[in-house]
Amino acid sequence: MSNIEFLSELETIIEERSKASPEESYTAQLRQKGIPFIAQKVGEEAVETIIEALQGNRERLTSEAADLVYHLLVLLNNSDLSLGDVAAELKRRHS
Repeated sequence: MSNIEFLSELETIIEERSKASPEESYTAQLRQKGIPFIAQKVGEEAVETIIEALQGNRERLTSEAADLVYHLLVLLNNSDLSLGDVAAELKRRHS
């Protein structure tokens, strides 16, 4: 499995973990708190990603970008959307 293909796998993991008990799963905790909280986390991770990009720290940028993508995937999942939906929109815009 390529690194890019893992994003689809991560969507499946997020779906599974969102059904777990919040005491057992950070993903379930996020889902329980709802879209406003998850959106706030996406915003926080975006700011942290920007800071690391401006500082030129590739290792920290990679870590913060991973956090951003994870929280975005949780937000999409909680909104009944997928990375495939986002990809389809990007493809539509490119056409």
